[in-house]
Amino acid sequence: MPLPGAGMSWPNATFLLVKTRLKLDVYRPAKVDGASPVVVFFYGGSWQHGDKSIYRFIGAALARAGIVVVIPDYRLYPPAIYPDFLRDSALAVRWAKDNAARFGGDALTLFLAGHSAGAYNAISLATDRRWLAEVRLDPKADLSGAIGIAGPYDFLPLQDEQLKIIFGPEAERPKTQPIHYVNGDEPPLLLLRPAHDTVVDPGNSERLAMRVEQKNGKAILKTYNRVGHLSILGTISPLLSFLAPTRSDLVAFIRENSVR
Repeated sequence: MPLPGAGMSWPNATFLLVKTRLKLDVYRPAKVDGASPVVVFFYGGSWQHGDKSIYRFIGAALARAGIVVVIPDYRLYPPAIYPDFLRDSALAVRWAKDNAARFGGDALTLFLAGHSAGAYNAISLATDRRWLAEVRLDPKADLSGAIGIAGPYDFLPLQDEQLKIIFGPEAERPKTQPIHYVNGDEPPLLLLRPAHDTVVDPGNSERLAMRVEQKNGKAILKTYNRVGHLSILGTISPLLSFLAPTRSDLVAFIRENSVR
């Protein structure tokens, strides 16, 4: 369950039109000692749908593994377009780092994670330094790792008319793609994908992993055969964990990269 006070707004969020979306829930282990890793999880929904309340199972499952979890609501289209949701995501990361100790978390072991569009948000913040720089953070210095689940990282050209609006003029769209910002100096990445994803081309994860490796960075790619675009996220819950080791792979990655 969320902590008392969950649903709180984070500071410096002054977007008046959709201020009610700029809230977050925090989940923490039953026993904390101030050294728990912290994960900021961004949900998917094509940057048009989603609500933090739907993802309580994510917070609960990871909290049981000894992780403090922050799940924010970010602005959606309409009216939000690129890069509004990335700026909101960066603000949530700033809040998580500043407040980690209040919930038994270690601000020095901070991870980003996300599913689908949320994976795009997480990996964008980890590769494109502009967004965390706006909140006085740096991906390499302030993140211990980033986890993308069934995410789009290299998805041009666009076919969907709504996405064309969200990501702006065609000539500018290459600047929106996380893969173009890889330089080998990113925090470690864990990329999880369904083998037969029919919503997001699973090649996105493979291409990103290859680019990171070409730049001498660290990226782990794992492919699961028995899940699809949505069910891969469900396997983080114990109810569906028999379909894929998503939760155990995610937790192992966090533990391996929590040692500074």
